[in-house]
Amino acid sequence: MKHKITRRSFIEKSALATAGAAISIPVISNANDLANDFPIAPSEDLSIHVFSKHLQFLDYKATAEAAAEIGFDGVDWSVRPKGHVLPENVKRDLPLAVAELKKVGFEPKMMTSGVTRAEDKYTMDVLETAAKLGIEYYRLGYYKYDNDVSIPESIARIRKDVTGLSILNKSLKITGAYQNHAGMHVGAAIWEIWEMLQGVRNAYMGCQYDIRHASVEGSQSWPIGLKLIKPQIKSIVLKDYKWQQSNGNWNLINTPIGEGMVDFPAYFKLLKQYNINVPVSMHYEYDMGGAEHGRKDISISSKEVFQIMKKDLGKVREYWKNA
Repeated sequence: MKHKITRRSFIEKSALATAGAAISIPVISNANDLANDFPIAPSEDLSIHVFSKHLQFLDYKATAEAAAEIGFDGVDWSVRPKGHVLPENVKRDLPLAVAELKKVGFEPKMMTSGVTRAEDKYTMDVLETAAKLGIEYYRLGYYKYDNDVSIPESIARIRKDVTGLSILNKSLKITGAYQNHAGMHVGAAIWEIWEMLQGVRNAYMGCQYDIRHASVEGSQSWPIGLKLIKPQIKSIVLKDYKWQQSNGNWNLINTPIGEGMVDFPAYFKLLKQYNINVPVSMHYEYDMGGAEHGRKDISISSKEVFQIMKKDLGKVREYWKNA
């Protein structure tokens, strides 16, 4: 049974704990070497949810209907500033969005939030509302490094915020996950997320593993990071990319699934070897007439967007079946 708690009472009663640990990771030559360390485990089909950021040109009803028609298993609602559901309106609007999911036969499963601290203004509203509606997983917002302190000190501060959220999550029975994101974000390297999670002493906080970003940061070493973080993976993100040279400069270009540099056969083989089958958020970051950026006034037809989504979805299911 879920109990209503106030932000004030949570802050007063929660104790933030931190812990450290060390492990030894063997050196491997490639993903197949790592996969062979584990027997193949039975694996069901992936449960794939479309990230609603890419359907923000539609209302909740049309989003749910489109997701069902395309062949997804659900919707990963964007519940954050500039999202499909705004945090300040979450108590009113998230129930409406979830109701539309249920009308097409979906159950609420996951959402993407901007939550980073338990004591922030809308954290309690967002998480409590989601939990009451049956949403099981949410993605956190991003953390930034404090340039005035060392990186270990900055991670230690972030660890306190993550631990605080994990305590709140446990009280609400909802699970948070922090996405690894290439670039200057905290968590570009999987090792950073592993360090952040050392203060967590319950099962309600973990990692949302993004193979695109992991591959960008570690084109050959990503399997080691996956092995490190695998016990804490709560959800995954799927998308693809490649490096492209233009005017003498190399740039990251997002691509359709299978047209980039992510080794999906090797990745899916590892997921099956590790028996990792968690909710999936499907992202579309390449050109879709503005839908890739969450625009509401897209420059192509909705039918074209749906066709693009269906093509990538089919490719993912093909890779998973053959892995």
